[in-house]
Formats: sequence, structure tokens, C-alpha cells
Amino acid sequence: MIPPMSFAPPTDEFQPAPRRAFLPAATYTLIGVSVLVAILTKLGANDSVLERLFITNYPAAGSDARLPEIVGGEVWRLLTPIFIHFGILHLVFNLMWLRDLGAMIERLDGVARLLAFVLVSGMLSNLGQLYVGGPFFGGMSGVVYGLLGYVWMRSRFSPGSGFVLHSQTVLFMLGWFVACVVGLIPHVANTAHGVGLVIGILWGFGAARLEQPRLG
Repeated sequence: MIPPMSFAPPTDEFQPAPRRAFLPAATYTLIGVSVLVAILTKLGANDSVLERLFITNYPAAGSDARLPEIVGGEVWRLLTPIFIHFGILHLVFNLMWLRDLGAMIERLDGVARLLAFVLVSGMLSNLGQLYVGGPFFGGMSGVVYGLLGYVWMRSRFSPGSGFVLHSQTVLFMLGWFVACVVGLIPHVANTAHGVGLVIGILWGFGAARLEQPRLG
């Protein structure tokens, strides 16, 4: 006996196509470059590669700081220190924050704004760290603190923007920043952290103000 065929009841309701999962390609590319550099530098143990990525190899800070390589055309050095990491925990923690904060900005503001922010915050935090502490540093932390400040301001002053950052996260990151500054956590590029955080706060606050409706 052949079982009767069944038919789905007709419906006039519109069935929207399922939304594709968002892929933060720019954020993952930054993570991939950081991992590649970590491999090539052996997490800071390969001096021959580090010498091409430090902002300069001229060992001076403050008013004595010089950038002969950059003046000579090696402009990538303004940014490449953000991809250098010294140790697996340094790499993992920075990239976890980059994944969460960067992907949020990329999804809500777009690729161009994320990359512009990383470029500006990365270069300025690197220059600040060079001036205060000299050229031999690395890490994504300056950018991460910039992303933190940006998302913090957007979530606080643009409640309809979609940005969300819990107060516990802000307190933890600010507490970590203070612990580094007072020396409880040594060998940290504190100036890069501070410059990045200030840039993120100013940029995020400015973006939030621009989103507010203007009264005629």
C-alpha cells in the first residue's frame, strides 16, 4: 500500500531569508597578522625580525628620539610594533580583547572605520611610547585600550547605537591600567595604553555626539 502524499498547507505569509552570520574579516586579519608575526619573531626571541618591526632601532627616547628608518622610507614601522608580542599570554590576552571589541566596531561601524581607528590609535600610541620609554616595545595593548575607550563612550552616550560594554569590564580594564602604572605589573608599555585610551574616549565621544539628533 502506497502511503498518501502529504502537502504543506498554503500560506500567504512572507518568509524572510535567514540572515547570514557576520564575519569580522578585518578583525580576524589583524589577529592573523599578529599570530604570524609572533611565529616569525618567536614571541620576541628573533632579533633579526624584530629589528625590521620596531619603530626604530635608534636607542633613544624623549627629545633625543630619532626615526632614521622611517625618514628613509620604512613607514610601516609607525604601525608594526602593535603586532609584536613577548610571550604567549601577552599575545592571547591582547587578541581576545581585539576579537571582542574589534568585531563589535566592525559590525556596527564598518570595516573602514575600524581600520582607520586601528591605524591612528596604533601609530599615535607607538609614538607616545617611543617618546617616553624608547623604541624597544611591542603589543596590541595601546589599540585595545583605544577600542575599549571608543566602545565605552559609544555605549554610554549613544544608547541606540548597539554598542554594549558592561561596567565590570570597564572597571577591570581601568584597574589593570592602574596596576601597570604603579608598577604592580612590570615591563608594560604604559604610555601606549594611556595614549590609546585617551584617543578612544575622545573618538568615541565625538562619534556619539555626531549621532545625536540636531534640534532646529
